[in-house]
Amino acid sequence: MTNQLDNDKLPVAVQRVAFALRTTGWVCFWVQVVLGVVAAIILLFAIPFALPRATAGAGSTSAGTGGGVFFAICGLAVLAYSLYRSFRFTRLSRQLRSPGNAVRPKKADTIKEVRLALMSNLSGMILTLIGAEAISGTLLAKSLAQPQALFGAAVDVGRFIQPLDIFVVLANTHATVAHFVGIFGALFLLDRIHKQ
Repeated sequence: MTNQLDNDKLPVAVQRVAFALRTTGWVCFWVQVVLGVVAAIILLFAIPFALPRATAGAGSTSAGTGGGVFFAICGLAVLAYSLYRSFRFTRLSRQLRSPGNAVRPKKADTIKEVRLALMSNLSGMILTLIGAEAISGTLLAKSLAQPQALFGAAVDVGRFIQPLDIFVVLANTHATVAHFVGIFGALFLLDRIHKQ
């Protein structure tokens, strides 16, 4: 009850920004958690199966090894930081709704927090896109190197695109979409803050 009375004392612009921060923060947080956990689980299962195949033969390459997965994992690490930034939006909302002006962040501080989230999501998306380019390049090389005849004298099955390769692409795509959600949320918040 006192929270409602305290909110009535706040200016309408502050109430709107606080609501936008809380709603966007929770939506971005949970969407990024789900997509990030799914991507991490896929990569955790895909990488151990890909490593023995890559060391078994010198000519067999996998999308689960190499620079592509390194950049995908780096993108997931940045996603963990972006999750913190999204959760921080909900704490900022609580501070904005506080009755005391001393605890309430200034508009410039709020914009700085949103920009930090935007920059972390942009850098994470760059990392996952670099990983996607490397992974898709590996898959293209594998598809071009596939033998045209299935019943040749010696067909190396490792040269075919395996389902494991597609799992790595899927994990990287999930991480990219999670960063996109964070970018969209940050841009939405910047728009809402500047309109008030």
